[in-house]
Amino acid sequence: MTLSEYLVGKKGIKILSTADSAGMVGTAVYSMPKIMDDGTLAFIMRERLAYENLKSNPHAAFMFIEEGGGYNGIRLFLTKTGEDDNPELIASMTRRHLTPEEDKKKGPKHIVYFKIDKILPLVGDSETGITI
Repeated sequence: MTLSEYLVGKKGIKILSTADSAGMVGTAVYSMPKIMDDGTLAFIMRERLAYENLKSNPHAAFMFIEEGGGYNGIRLFLTKTGEDDNPELIASMTRRHLTPEEDKKKGPKHIVYFKIDKILPLVGDSETGITI
């Protein structure tokens, strides 16, 4: 099963973790990333801690905890590969729509791309059977 197939219709908690160059870790609740045709992940990010951390340390981890109890979900180990500031592309990928004033007040947005280094289950280190 592909990552796209696994995530279809699933609800749950999504957490992105990053660290700065000194190893200070930050964690934030995020929206589900978009899976691009080439298998990379894209997150829309504002200029906050996670985005700032990625300037000095390209590695991140994304955890998806499935809704419904138990310990079902996945962990993705990621490396930043690039970013894009194209406003039309950002608008086309944005799921939450604010008024232009509300959006501007929250600060600039960027699309940040990651390659997936590893996919593990929520608990343990066995294979998930999920491919990119």
